[in-house]
Amino acid sequence: MKVKYLGTGASEGWPGIFCGCQYCKEARKRGGKNIRTRSGTLINDSLMVDFPPDTYYHVINFKIDLSQLRHLVITHSHGDHFYTKDLALRRSVFAHLDEGSMLDIYGNKAVESIMNEIINNNTVLKEYINIHYVPPFETFEAGDIKVTPLKAQHDRNEDCYIYIFEDTDGKRMLYGNDTGIFPEETWEYIKGHYFNLVSLDCTAGPDQDGNYHMGLPDDIKVKERLIEIGCADEATKFVVTHFSHNGRLLHDELVELAKPHGFDVAYDGFEVFV
Repeated sequence: MKVKYLGTGASEGWPGIFCGCQYCKEARKRGGKNIRTRSGTLINDSLMVDFPPDTYYHVINFKIDLSQLRHLVITHSHGDHFYTKDLALRRSVFAHLDEGSMLDIYGNKAVESIMNEIINNNTVLKEYINIHYVPPFETFEAGDIKVTPLKAQHDRNEDCYIYIFEDTDGKRMLYGNDTGIFPEETWEYIKGHYFNLVSLDCTAGPDQDGNYHMGLPDDIKVKERLIEIGCADEATKFVVTHFSHNGRLLHDELVELAKPHGFDVAYDGFEVFV
């Protein structure tokens, strides 16, 4: 399984679009891995997780051909993960596509409702986009990848999801952002699942959150519990992502803090193979 992190920032990006804090100023000065666009991920070049406002930049920067994308999995309806204005451009005359090249979008009830309203107001989109409500804990297939939505601990107004992704080789990834420490029903479901890769929210940086997002102290707790219940071991790769300038630590400082605990720190363009 190949996982490419297209964006690794929280909703305001880093540097924040209007922010003048010392951490955003330093990110502008240092550049490189300290510049974090809004979060999105590409799995095996065939499935995208989330569709942030920075997707067009990702397409140009990483030379991605979204005309070939067939599967888009959405974690929740917040605008930094589900930017519908660009999705509405997947139609004639804005996009010239091969006949029958549908894009299947999967998500919760809120995602389904928002997308259906857009399609109903612009019926030509029905020729280019299918929207699927996926219930929590029910596995479905998106091309050659098996996908299972799990409940996250995030916005209490909707069933926000984290996901299990499993490829044809049986390699399995737990994709865990945006979320605090997982709800118990998610912990109960993942018992008996071994993960080759675990990707976790680290919005709070060095601080503890656990209720809506996580920081490294929460990530450590999640890692320890995953190992305790047999979902991970020393061969499992652990990655942290989804960073906010309010977490204060820039990339090298995050690496220094996370490395002793066995976490890789993602950055825009970071790739991991399992």
